[in-house]
Amino acid sequence: MSTQLQPSNIGTPLAPRSASASPGPPHRILVLGSGNFGSCLADHLATSSDLNADVFLWSRDAATVKCLNEEHKNPKYLTDHVFPECLKAVGPDLPDKELLRSMDMLLFAIPTPGLRKFLVSINPLLNHSKLPLLAFVNKGIEASTRALTLEIIADTLGKRAAKVAAFISGPSFAKEIVKRQPTTVSVVSLSEEHARKVAELFHQPWFRCYPGTDPIGVELAGALKNVYAIAAGVAEGLGYENNTRAGLVTRSLAEMTRIGQAYGASPLTFLTLAGVGDLFLTCSSPTSRNYTVGLRLGRGETLEEILKTLGSVAEGVPTTEGLHEIIQEVGVEAPIAEAMYSLLYQGKTARQCAEELMNLPPAKREIDIVSTISGRAGELIQKLSL
Repeated sequence: MSTQLQPSNIGTPLAPRSASASPGPPHRILVLGSGNFGSCLADHLATSSDLNADVFLWSRDAATVKCLNEEHKNPKYLTDHVFPECLKAVGPDLPDKELLRSMDMLLFAIPTPGLRKFLVSINPLLNHSKLPLLAFVNKGIEASTRALTLEIIADTLGKRAAKVAAFISGPSFAKEIVKRQPTTVSVVSLSEEHARKVAELFHQPWFRCYPGTDPIGVELAGALKNVYAIAAGVAEGLGYENNTRAGLVTRSLAEMTRIGQAYGASPLTFLTLAGVGDLFLTCSSPTSRNYTVGLRLGRGETLEEILKTLGSVAEGVPTTEGLHEIIQEVGVEAPIAEAMYSLLYQGKTARQCAEELMNLPPAKREIDIVSTISGRAGELIQKLSL
């Protein structure tokens, strides 16, 4: 099998909404997860004046629900931001069937390690004959199964749900979105219709959306860039400067593209906002959690110390473990990713990993093309009947 998914309309942003369009009944949107990104997107949707939406934000933390409803603040994330009064927080119990089935869109902002269990819990509550729009913003690979989110959805909600699920990814720090700083993202689905519908709900002059149809490539890019952000932080922690950073980001992009092609993704996807855009942001910003993990490792701290004091999830750490297994399965060369696995899970020091990378034999060529899809990727494509 050599067919690859093509990133349709990757370069075509949505047109602005017409100000004269009839508002109609309000959209009902439920954001599931009150972390940084879930909170900022709930704020974005609730304050988009021309969207005409009733927005709900679910949190598993009772104190967060109370604080959002009474003080319009999130006590754990984006703590300086005042959320709109029209945003209604719900929880900590799971949303009931009536609430879920009244929604036009469910936006999942659940970290990848807990996503499967969460989807299993809400699956019986959904009306599968009339699903709302399903959008996902988590990034990562499930460590125990090496599954992408697309596969987790297929396993828990069914193949039909996976085929219409949309994924939002790109260079988009939450603290900048709530400040209405210009942000651009990719919105993709196996269904072009559903990608465009989700993109239209999010699209604003400060938040531009580019629809596409290669969720496998976008998911891999969003997960893998976190591993390479750790590597970029390590380089900074070791005292390396601009030459090293530029070379590291470029070679990381090459590795991501090889892995993606082995999964059947289009190489062009890795040149989009969800690919090189997100990679560049995460590898160059000290506010990136994964970059911070690498920075502190490069300065000599242990992973255990870092994770105890980080204060939030760094998805690149468990993703590195899952990626190691994927690299073995698909049979591509990814020395930077493998070096991060050695650093995080095999006890090597940051300096040892850097020296080993620079002492690899000369490469046969700078860019190579993967022409076959791996067995595991083929299984995923068959599972989804692509």
